[in-house]
Amino acid sequence: VQLQASGGGLVQPGGSLRLACAASGFTAANYAIGWFRQAPGKEREAVSCISSAERSPYYRDFAKGRFTISRDSGKNTVALQMHNLKPEDTGVYYCGGGVGTCLQIMLNQVPRSFGPGTQVTVSS
Repeated sequence: VQLQASGGGLVQPGGSLRLACAASGFTAANYAIGWFRQAPGKEREAVSCISSAERSPYYRDFAKGRFTISRDSGKNTVALQMHNLKPEDTGVYYCGGGVGTCLQIMLNQVPRSFGPGTQVTVSS
């Protein structure tokens, strides 16, 4: 079971990035998969989550209107499209998944598996 995040990079404020989370060894569509981030000196925090068992994806307030999470079942991937990036979005972005609802995944109420993260730097 493995999750691998990719797509990070250096972008100017107001720019966009598309992150991808590739799942291997399991079918991502059967689990809640979330994106998380960790800024320097801060704890990892949830960003967004998607689950086939739930009607709509979940977003933290800072992500609403700027980020979109989506699933490509054919490729067994979950993407996070980010627009209007801000310097405070800088951090290492991870995808994580587990058995549970998105809220449980995002609130660390159930065990989660994470893969290596991808660095996102928003700077002019």
